[in-house]
Amino acid sequence: MTFGRRILDRYLLREFLRIFAITTLGFPLLTILIDLTDHIERYLNRNVPGRDIFLAYVYSVPENVFFIIPAAVLFATVFSIGSLARHSELTAAKASGISFHRLVAPVFLVAAAIAVGAFFLGEFSPLANEKRAELLRERERSSQTVRYNFVYRADGGRVYVVGQLSAPEKEIQDLQVEREGTGPEFPGYFLIARQARWDPKTGWTMSNGTLRLLLGPGREIAFGFTSLRQRALSERPLDLLAEPKAPNQMRYAELGHYVRTLERSGSDANKLKVERALKLAIPMTGLIIVLFGAPLGMHNARSGATYGIAVSLATTIIFLTMIQITKAVGAGGTVPPLLAAWTPNLLFAALGLVLFARART
Repeated sequence: MTFGRRILDRYLLREFLRIFAITTLGFPLLTILIDLTDHIERYLNRNVPGRDIFLAYVYSVPENVFFIIPAAVLFATVFSIGSLARHSELTAAKASGISFHRLVAPVFLVAAAIAVGAFFLGEFSPLANEKRAELLRERERSSQTVRYNFVYRADGGRVYVVGQLSAPEKEIQDLQVEREGTGPEFPGYFLIARQARWDPKTGWTMSNGTLRLLLGPGREIAFGFTSLRQRALSERPLDLLAEPKAPNQMRYAELGHYVRTLERSGSDANKLKVERALKLAIPMTGLIIVLFGAPLGMHNARSGATYGIAVSLATTIIFLTMIQITKAVGAGGTVPPLLAAWTPNLLFAALGLVLFARART
């Protein structure tokens, strides 16, 4: 009995992983071809070399795979379970005393591993997205020379909260700069200055402000100053005019830091809160979708492959549409951002539990 279960587990997992791999690679490739067709003229008008366009789309693969993982798990679940049912392995397993719920247990284990992998892929994709934006010349400086009341996320974990920036005057009014640290060896800091002036030779000079060095929990050093030179702040006035990083160019912790900074500055951070929550919610969808897909696999066997493809595609479209709706609803504050991000998962989990409970055991 145990030997037979192992053979069945291996067969099911082999089918699952084969279909998962095909879907995970196939859908992003299709997405890339469609996007390239739509935007190739824009890239050529910017004089982007062909090599950079190619590399940019290579860098787009991690994010495309990240978003397609729930659909890939669904397709793999529906068709691997359906394959067992079509070839009578499901009937034979039931006759041998193996329940449907026990049969799909290996799929849940693999889906859990995929969910963990998807989270780490989501942590890597912002680095790739930023490189892609650079290659396609998408991080352009603003045409304006003066900006008011904005937040700029810089490299090195620094966040600028600027009241007024004048690039021609190389001057900032009402500036806050903060960086999270890890302890005494790499302390965080929180700097407030009434005015800051940039000099190409000496960097930024702050006037009339305070500086807090955050050395660890409950440990800090704070002092006021009338003039303070900060060579470590390497961003020039023109750099601060550049468009800020998009949410898909920030990792989970980085986005959380940015959200907290926005909230302290009094800005609306709901949109970014939703984006941050989705970085956890989307990987978890790959696990939840198994509850939904396993019972569909049994229907797929009776109704044919066309039914399985149609239901899987429809479910994918519905899920992606719900993601966009919840982004808008959460960003607008109609629903708390955390609830908005997790609503698709909660709905699919509820429906999946009902279908899974009704599946023949």
